[in-house]
Amino acid sequence: MNAMFCSQCQETALGKGCTLRGVCGKPSDVSNLQDLLIYSLKGISKINKCLKEKNQGSREADLFVMNSLFMTITNANFDKERFVRTIEESLQLREELKKRAPQFCSTCQFSKEALLNWKADSEEEMEKLAESVGILSTENEDIRALRQLLVLGTKGMAAYCEHAYNLGYENQMVFDEMQRNLVIASDDSVSADELFQAVLNCGKVGVETMQLLDKANTETFGNPEITNVNLGVGNRPGILISGHDLKDLDELLQQAEKENIDVYTHSEMLPAHYYPYFKKYKNLRGNYGNAWHLQTKEFETFYGPVLFTTNCIVPPKSDCTYADRVYTTGAAGFHGFPHIPDRIDEQPKDFSAIIEHAKQCQPPKAIEEGSIVGGFAHNQVIQLADKVIEAVKSGAIRKFVVMAGCDGRMKSREYYTEFARQLSPDTVILTAGCAKYRYNKLQLGDINGIPRVLDAGQCNDSYSLIAIATALQKAFGLSDINELPIVYNIAWYEQKAVIVLLALLYLGVKNIHLGPTLPGFLSPNIAKVLVDSFGIGTIGTVEDDIKQWNL
Repeated sequence: MNAMFCSQCQETALGKGCTLRGVCGKPSDVSNLQDLLIYSLKGISKINKCLKEKNQGSREADLFVMNSLFMTITNANFDKERFVRTIEESLQLREELKKRAPQFCSTCQFSKEALLNWKADSEEEMEKLAESVGILSTENEDIRALRQLLVLGTKGMAAYCEHAYNLGYENQMVFDEMQRNLVIASDDSVSADELFQAVLNCGKVGVETMQLLDKANTETFGNPEITNVNLGVGNRPGILISGHDLKDLDELLQQAEKENIDVYTHSEMLPAHYYPYFKKYKNLRGNYGNAWHLQTKEFETFYGPVLFTTNCIVPPKSDCTYADRVYTTGAAGFHGFPHIPDRIDEQPKDFSAIIEHAKQCQPPKAIEEGSIVGGFAHNQVIQLADKVIEAVKSGAIRKFVVMAGCDGRMKSREYYTEFARQLSPDTVILTAGCAKYRYNKLQLGDINGIPRVLDAGQCNDSYSLIAIATALQKAFGLSDINELPIVYNIAWYEQKAVIVLLALLYLGVKNIHLGPTLPGFLSPNIAKVLVDSFGIGTIGTVEDDIKQWNL
C-alpha cells in the first residue's frame, strides 16, 4: 500500500505519481486528506444536483465546492488541520442536504465516525480510507485517466471562478458544471466516450469561466495597458504579495498606504501593475523576484513579511530565515503560517497583523534593477491591431509563438529560455502565466516598435491570447483558427494549466506542444486519442523544434 498517491502536477515522481511524499513538499497525510475531501465533494455534488433538479439547490454547497476544490490544487494548501476541519464541514453539509432530499441515497460512503476513528487511531487507517476512494480505486486505466483529467480541469475552473466571485461576478452555470463534473467522475455507469465529451465540455465552460474573470478584472480595475514595472526597491519597509487574487492586493494596498508601508508584487501578481486602477497607489512599489519556485532564495533578502493569496507555496527549508514572516489567506495555507481570515459581511479583510509585522522589518535588499514591460492583454493588442497586421503582411512578423503556462523547478525547463533566445528575430512571443519568467527579461528587442515578448498577464489571462488569436483570424479573413501563423509551445505545471489546455482544445486549436512532459495521469490510450484528435505533442531539443516548426 502506498503512503499516498498524487499525479496531478507536471513534476510528479518519475512522471507517474508521488507515493511517499509530494515533490511539491506535500506530506502523505495532507495528500490523503485531499483525496477524502474530493470524495466528500462528489457526494455533496450528487445530492445538490438532485436538489437543483427540483429547484431546491444549495448556494452554500455551490460556494463550498468551489472553495474546497481550490484548496486542493498543487502548492496551495499544506495545512493538515485545515483539511480536517473542511472535511468535517463537508460531512455536516452533506447531512443537512440529505435531510432536504430524504429519498436520495448518497454514494459518499465514509462517515464522520470513520474520520474521527482515524484521528483517534493511526495514519494507517487514513491511508486505507484514502486508497479506497482515491484515483487508484478506479481500476480501468483509461477511465481513470479521463476521470482525473476531468477533475483536475474542474479544479482549475474552481480557482478562476473564485477569483471572479471575490470581485462580485458569478455564473450559476459554472457552479453547476463543477458539480456535474464531480458526479460524472464518480459514476461507474459513465463510459469512456461520455467522459471524453465531459472533458471537452469542461473546456467549453472553462472558456466562459476565464471570460467571466476577465470581465470581473477589467470592469473592476480597467483594461491592462502597456506598463513599465520597476524591478528595484525603495527605502521603506515592505510587504511582498504573491498569488493571483487582485482583490486581496487592493485591500492590502489601501491599508498599508495609511501606514507608509510599500507593497511589492511577486510571481503571478506581477500583472497587477498593468491595470490602470492600481496605478493610483503610490505604495505599489514594483515587482520583486521571479517565478514561484525561486522563493526559497528570494524571500531571504526581502526581509519583510510575505503574503500568499493563493498558490504557489514552497515549503521553507529548516534553516531559512523567513518562515516566521510568511502569512496566508484565502485558499492558501501552511502549518505554522498565520492565516488572515476571509471577509465577513463584505467587509475588507483585516491585514493589520502583517502590516504591523512589516513595520518591524528593514527594507528589502535589491536583487535586480531596471524595469520590465507588460500589459499586452487583448484590449491593448487589438488597439495595436493595424500595426500588428501591417507587420505580418509586410513579413516583418513571420510567426507568433504562444509560450503561455507555468514555470517549475526542473532543469529541463531551461529549454524554454533557450528556445526563446534562439527564435528567429521575425517572431513574436505571446505569453501569460509564470512561464514568462523563463524569458521575459531577455533582451529580445522589438519589431517595428512591437516588443517581441507580449505579456498578457496571469495564467487566467490565457483568455486574452484566445481573444487575440480570434481577432487576428477575423482580421485576416480565415475560416479556421489553425490557419494563423501561430505555434503553441506551452509549459504546464498544475491544474489551472489543465483548464487552459481543455479550453484551447474545445476551441479547436490543434498541434499544441505541451511540456516539459505530457501529464503523468494520462494512460497510453488516452494520450494517443489526444495526439490523434488534436495533434498534441511534447517538446524535443531546442534546435530540432525550431527547425521542425520553421521558427
